[in-house]
Formats: sequence, structure tokens, C-alpha cells
Amino acid sequence: MAQRQAAPPEAAEHGTGEHGGSFWALVLGSIGVVFGDIGTSPLYAFKEAIHTAMHRGLSTGEATLGVLSLILWTLILIVTIKYVVVLLRADNKGEGGMFALMALGQSVAKRSAPLLLGLGVAGASFFYGDAVITPAISVLSAVEGLNLVTPALEKAVVPLSLVIITALFWVQSRGTQNVARFFGPITAIWFLVLAIGGLMHIADNMRVLNALNPVYGVSFVWRHGIVGLTIMGLVFLAATGAEALYADLGHFGRRPIQVAWLYFVFPALLLNYFGQGALILSDPTAIENPFYKLYPGWALIPMVVLATIASVIASQAVITGAFSLTRQAIQLGLVPRFEIRHTSESIAGQIYIPRVNWLLFAAVVTAILMFKTSSNLAAAYGVSVTAAMVIDTMMAFFVVWKYWKWPLWKTALLIVPLLLVEQVFFTANALKLFEGGWVPLTIALALATIMFTWIRGTRVLAKVTKRNEADLDWLVRKLEAKPPHRVPGTAVFLTGDPFAAPTSMMHNLKHNRVMHERNILLSIKTEDTPRIARHERVTIDRISENFVRIVARYGFMETPSVPKILEHCRRKDCNIDLGGTSFFLSRRSLRVTSKSELPRWQERLFILLAGTAEDATTYFQIPTDRVVEVGTQVAV
Repeated sequence: MAQRQAAPPEAAEHGTGEHGGSFWALVLGSIGVVFGDIGTSPLYAFKEAIHTAMHRGLSTGEATLGVLSLILWTLILIVTIKYVVVLLRADNKGEGGMFALMALGQSVAKRSAPLLLGLGVAGASFFYGDAVITPAISVLSAVEGLNLVTPALEKAVVPLSLVIITALFWVQSRGTQNVARFFGPITAIWFLVLAIGGLMHIADNMRVLNALNPVYGVSFVWRHGIVGLTIMGLVFLAATGAEALYADLGHFGRRPIQVAWLYFVFPALLLNYFGQGALILSDPTAIENPFYKLYPGWALIPMVVLATIASVIASQAVITGAFSLTRQAIQLGLVPRFEIRHTSESIAGQIYIPRVNWLLFAAVVTAILMFKTSSNLAAAYGVSVTAAMVIDTMMAFFVVWKYWKWPLWKTALLIVPLLLVEQVFFTANALKLFEGGWVPLTIALALATIMFTWIRGTRVLAKVTKRNEADLDWLVRKLEAKPPHRVPGTAVFLTGDPFAAPTSMMHNLKHNRVMHERNILLSIKTEDTPRIARHERVTIDRISENFVRIVARYGFMETPSVPKILEHCRRKDCNIDLGGTSFFLSRRSLRVTSKSELPRWQERLFILLAGTAEDATTYFQIPTDRVVEVGTQVAV
């Protein structure tokens, strides 16, 4: 990809986005999709931090002001400065997210590309841990409001949460286009209700405004050592979901997200947190559930319903994010091919990946059954989020330094303080490793092992396969000098290397001793950019009268389609009649060998992963009645 020379952060003022619409429509849409996760944090963040402080014997006043000050400045430093001000400007052709940042860094920091790949894989692995915990803790914390209606309903919390989670994952296959249009308005109502609840109680005790002073938060942690650090880890729950600000950049653009946060979401969150704090200062018994205690008794059940809807929206956003991240990982060659279904004809980003959906569902249900309460889950939540945030800050260092072309000292002055703050939060959450923090850590470790095994295995397989392939130009010259028997029609050979004769072609020649009148070598390449312009999609190179080389380029946020590639070819005067075309694919049967470059356990894992991959016919949408598969055995 050609490197963009202009490096100012002002680029992509509005993002490229998939969706049209007015500025304010984008603002409203971002409120529903981008801020759903962080919008449910008031349900549990302040409660869990203050509960821990009180259980450790701290006074109500000191704990309340210390926790509120930490929440406020966490939202300012991590969410506002890092994500809203800095990372939203680090766009990759208008797109954001972990892999977009990784690809952007790799495009300008070539020597550090392996390091950035490692960071990207690690960050993505931790995201999946977040994707498991978010639906579980959001739904549980919302339904737990029923405990305040009557203690008899306490036993119904887990079963009802499981019903909601099951329904949520069940409807994924139908797509979210129809319900997503309501996400913005409903979440906007939720934030308004948050602000109103806080406003009703801030005047209960005006001492709460002292928490605006950062000294209260810093001194609180400093004076109480390990206890203060433990509470700081729970305070971080207020910032979970912040990474969605950057990940959804391409959907809504920078300005709509910034306006939504600075003028609506951030003030609503602060009012609610400070309202909870003032309520506890005036009535310490409200500590049982300070969020729901903000509202009068008659509003309790409507609030539980609204909170449950808000938690479902937050969960939907993270599930959709998992689908999108998985598609990017497939395109970048980090995981095997999975079946991808498009659930919308008009919105390219609306996809459904069955395998990811049901694996996530099983993991979320397991988390609910294991932890049973939002308080128990809180211990597990922060590890994956803080780890992912530390990783994207490290990748941002390369982007600011190499892509924006800032001096090294200036880059360090911006990034290092943010990194130090996040490292403290990560350390604080790591203290809860044996209380539940091991869950997202285990998920991340397992997924990182799978990704690194797939990356290494595919490289070894490509090296082994290349030994059995001939140079294409040499083969064409040889066939022209001594032509084999020609049969009518067109043969398309899919290959990873457009300059080598693929195994399927060599075996066809060896066993059938024929060639078609026209032979096309089709290579599908993934670039380090989110999307490729239509006019740049296909490159056609006529090697000889009988051979054509076609290279189709896709971005890592796009799904390849062979029929659509053939449409592009027709526009470039390379007409391919689908009815008279045969597609030749290599189906490799992998087997273990003692000479493998991979350790035995990794070799077996790679073969297992390869066996679960979606076949190329389905993934590339090739008509099944036109496919000829040539089987080969390969020792890896």
C-alpha cells in the first residue's frame, strides 16, 4: 500500500463511514452503538468500588470522595484524552479498531512490524475476554434490581439473565438492522434518565463536589496502599467500553462521536456518579444498591426494565464487534476461515458468524453460572479491558511517532503518561487474578495460542507447498513449445502466489494431460487497509494467449466474493462466462511429520484448526456445481 505522506492528525475529520445521514443522525446513532457499554457502567462501577472500600473499614466520606475523584479523572484521562482527543485522529482510511491501528503502524514502522503483529494479536485476544464478560455483567447487574422489589426475587436473577442472554444470541442470525435503528433513541433516553437520577440527589450533600479535585483520588490510593490499588481496579469499571470509541470510528466518524461524548454522554455519566455519591453521603444505607436507590419506589420496576434493555444494547454492540474483529482476523490470516453470513443487503458491516456466536454464547452462559452475581464478575472484568488498552496505547506510540511524524520526545511526552496510568490500572486489576481475573486471562491466552499457531503453521505450509509448485512463466513457455490437448471452456485456478503454477494445475496436467482453452490464475490478496476502492479491486495481466493472471485486492474489513470479482473482470473487458467455467481448488490433507519446523503440540493444533476451516468454495461464494477439487497430502 502506498504510504500517505501527509501525517497530520486532522485527517479524516468525519471518517469514511458506511452510513450516510445527517450529522445529528450520526451523533444519535453513535450514542446507541458506541456508548452502550460504558453507559451501563453506573449500574455496577461505583457500587463495587464503594462496597470494597467499606468492607475494608474505610469511612463513608473518605471512600465516597476518593472513589468519585478516581472515576472522574479516569474518564477524563483514559476516555476523553486518550480516545476522544488522540486515538480518534489515528484513522486508517477512516477506520479504527485494534487491527486498523496495527495495520497503520505496520505500514510506517516496517522494522517493528513483527512487534506490532504480536501486540495486535494479544489485544484482539483480550477483546474476546471482554466480549464474554460484558454481556454477563451488564445483564446480571440490570436484573439484580429485582432484589430491591422483593428479596424473594433474588433466586430469579440468574435464570432470568440466562433467558435474556439466550434470546439475545438466538436473534443474531436474523441480523440487527431492524432493531439497531432504535438503539440510538433508547440509549439517549437511558442517558437522560441517568442524568435526571443524579441531579435529583446531588443537592443531598454538596460535599460531593470536593471530588472534582484530583488530590482526593491520588491521596486515597497513596494512603491505603494495596487496598487503594484494589479499589482503583474496580474504579476502572467506569471506563469499560471506551475502546468502542475508536473501534466504531468508521461507522460514525470522528466529530459525531466527539460531540456525543463531550456534550451528552460524559455529563450524564458524571451527574449519575456524583448523584450516587451524594446519596451515600446523606444516607449510608443506600450502599446496598446506590444506582437503583436514586429513583423513587414507583420507578423501580420501569428502571429495571430500561436498564435491562440498555444492557442488551451494550451486549449487542460487543457481539457485533466480535463478529467484525473475527472477519478482520480471517482476512489478515490470523485464524482459519469461518462461515460469514451477510444479514443486510444495504449495510456491509451487518454480518453473522455462527461459530463465533455460539462459542460466545456458551462462554457467557458459563460465566453467569460460575459467578452468579455482578459483584463476583466485577473481579474478572477489568483484566481484559486494561490489558487491551495498554496494548493499543503501545501501538499508538508507533503511529504518533512514525505516521504523524512527531519528534520522539514529543511522542513520549504524550504516550508515556497515558501508558503509566493504564499500567497502574492493569496492576490493580491483576491483584484480582485469583478472584476471577484468571477467566479473561485464560481466554486471551488460549486465543493468542491459536492465532500464533495459525500464523506460524500457514507460513510453514506455504513453504512446503511452494516446493511442489513451478514458476508460472516457465510453465507457460514449456506448454506453448509443446502444447497439451486443449478442451473448450475456461479454467480458474485459485492460488495464493500469482507467479507460481498452483498444485491443482500441476496435478490436472499430470493426471488428466489436458488444459483448457483459457486458463486463469486467480489470487485474492488482503491489504493493510480497511477497504479497497472498486476501481482498484482487480488487476488483470495477460501472460499469453491461453493464460491470464488476475489479482483481486481486498481490505481487511471486506469479505471476498469470486462472483463479484468476475463482475469486475467483465468491466475490464475480461469476460468470463460462469456457466462455461470450471474452478480448480487444492484440498490439502495435512499429516504429521517428524521433520516439521513446528513443535509436535503446535503441529497437531494447526492440523486440527485447518480441519475446522470453512472450505474455499463456500467462503469465496463459488458456485458448487462448477468446482473441481484436487486432493493432495502435505506433511507439515
